[in-house]
Amino acid sequence: MLEEYVVKNNKRLRLGYTTGSCAAAAAKAAAKHLLGGKPVPYVELMTPKGILLHLEVLDLKSGEGWTSCAIEKDGGDDPDATNGLLVYARVSFTENPGEILIDGGQGIGRVTKKGLEQPVGAAAINKTPRSMIFQALEETRKAHGVSRGLKAVISIPGGEKTAEKTFNPRLGIVGGLSVLGTSGIVEPMSESALIASIQVDIRMQIANGREYLILVPGNYGMDFLEGTRAELLTESVKCSNFLGEALDAALEQGAKGVLLMGHMGKFVKLAAGIMNTHSRNADGRMEILTAHACLCGADKDTLRELMEAVTTEDALEILERVGILTSVMERLMERMEFYVNHRCYGKLETGVITFSSGRGMLGKTSRVDRLLEKLEEQKRRCEGQS
Repeated sequence: MLEEYVVKNNKRLRLGYTTGSCAAAAAKAAAKHLLGGKPVPYVELMTPKGILLHLEVLDLKSGEGWTSCAIEKDGGDDPDATNGLLVYARVSFTENPGEILIDGGQGIGRVTKKGLEQPVGAAAINKTPRSMIFQALEETRKAHGVSRGLKAVISIPGGEKTAEKTFNPRLGIVGGLSVLGTSGIVEPMSESALIASIQVDIRMQIANGREYLILVPGNYGMDFLEGTRAELLTESVKCSNFLGEALDAALEQGAKGVLLMGHMGKFVKLAAGIMNTHSRNADGRMEILTAHACLCGADKDTLRELMEAVTTEDALEILERVGILTSVMERLMERMEFYVNHRCYGKLETGVITFSSGRGMLGKTSRVDRLLEKLEEQKRRCEGQS
């Protein structure tokens, strides 16, 4: 167990290590046994982050010209779907001296769509883990003074089922999990990891011919999209609370237009330029609604009632009761449009749709209808090419 910690939100959280670190450590241990012929109860691995791991080697087996072993994945205090899984490496000799081959076996996904880090058809073992595995095998080979070729096949029993809980099916990675990690270390509740997943999804969409995207924060937005424009689900990307980072990624990857679609409880924050909609980062929902209600002529009692409202649904009911819901929503949509365009430097065609659970669509910005037409044309074109 890794005894390294970080403090987030006044909580002391234990770090873990990635599937990439497990794969590299398992490959190193298997190679040590294959080349040295001695038991390997523990193996050390230096991660790219500079943290040295001392890991127990499990299920060591060997035969003529091969050795297999496993490292148990430990995600620390991160809610990681792969926590506790065994990551295996089977290392064997190859015919060509000096070569090192890396592939995926049981429970490792295969790439089926362009735009991911690995080419179509390759095992979903990302660049940094591949480099770590290669380095582990090369160092072990040099330490034993041999130049024989080695092949490492990484597998994760149970990976096919666990992959259903990840982004992989959506990204076109079929048959199992990805071997991931850029630092070798899992930081609990890592925002950077989630942002990286969003960036990958956007890059994949662009690489597969989609220049216009729908950004949806979460399940509310996906349900609304499915209920109103289900045919456009394939054009959508889940971006969680990271609207700003998703817009940045769309711009960087060369998108032409983006339609944001989300619940009022999150999107009202866009009207104040808040691009990370998690309540921990910023709230201000009632302050924003109250300010715009004031500009639309609400009296002091109404403003006080708005400020004391618990949910945006409650606030919308108040605005409707006093007859200014439509005018407030018009103002809010104008501000949302302004701030989204500002984030994109005016280089993307943007639109915003917001809705509530009880009222359906509440408002849309000026370019929404045009963007929906573009998205429909794009879907037909992409389907025609497939």
